[in-house]
Amino acid sequence: MDYFSWNVRYKVIAAGFLFYSAVFLLCHVVSACFTQTYRSLSAKEKVFWDLAATRAVFGIHSAIAGLWALLVDPVISAQKVTTQQNWSWFTLLIAAGFFLFENVALHGSNLVFRTFNLPLVIHHFFAFAGFTGAVIWDTIGHYLPIVALLLEMSTPFTCISWIFLKVGWSKTVFWKANQWLMIHMFHCRMVLTYHMWWVSWCHWDEIKEKFALPWCVIFLTGLVLLTVILNPVWTHKKTMQLLNPVDWNCGNKPAPQNGPSPSVKQDGQLLKKVS
Repeated sequence: MDYFSWNVRYKVIAAGFLFYSAVFLLCHVVSACFTQTYRSLSAKEKVFWDLAATRAVFGIHSAIAGLWALLVDPVISAQKVTTQQNWSWFTLLIAAGFFLFENVALHGSNLVFRTFNLPLVIHHFFAFAGFTGAVIWDTIGHYLPIVALLLEMSTPFTCISWIFLKVGWSKTVFWKANQWLMIHMFHCRMVLTYHMWWVSWCHWDEIKEKFALPWCVIFLTGLVLLTVILNPVWTHKKTMQLLNPVDWNCGNKPAPQNGPSPSVKQDGQLLKKVS
């Protein structure tokens, strides 16, 4: 495909948006059909469940692409500021479509449920602006944007953590092991931001010459926020969640124990109240 054709770019971005919208809807249908816990959740928690699963799917794709750029692809690694590949263009456009979906879902749910998660709003804004900017200013090398996708490596573990927390398995060895891995992934995210700073520092003259100023401002501002605020805050929260399993995404609710809900049986029958 000719990725310098705006017609192609629009189509691939739209495909990314529609694909992850379909994943979101599919997760809702499958969970509603087969999971009693899901049916017992509030509407807000159902939306977060579906978003967590959708982010996990994107996180797997992003981790593979990020590791490929970081460790495997010799062309992008050799010329970090100017090099582009067909696969990196496709990944970049799909990511732009995903973050468009994420912003629509986030702000839509904020309006419906009257909530506002400032760190998440900041993260989604800079993610969408950064990847959309890399599409608009198309002379930018793809090493930094694609490696930045590796920051999504924590999302599959976050999905497992939250869903199993709602199911009531927060005391199991599996949940605790996943929590440890997730915390490790957040530490890896911090190391990755240091790597991105180092690459930027080593290639600063080329970046000033080749990268558009608006994109540099978006990228560096987002990187500062990730390094100083977002990654440390999220790492701290996930560590505290290991010690005290609560759902801090939905009002710091304590995790249910030994099952999905104390008031609902697996067959869906309500327990009779003791008079």
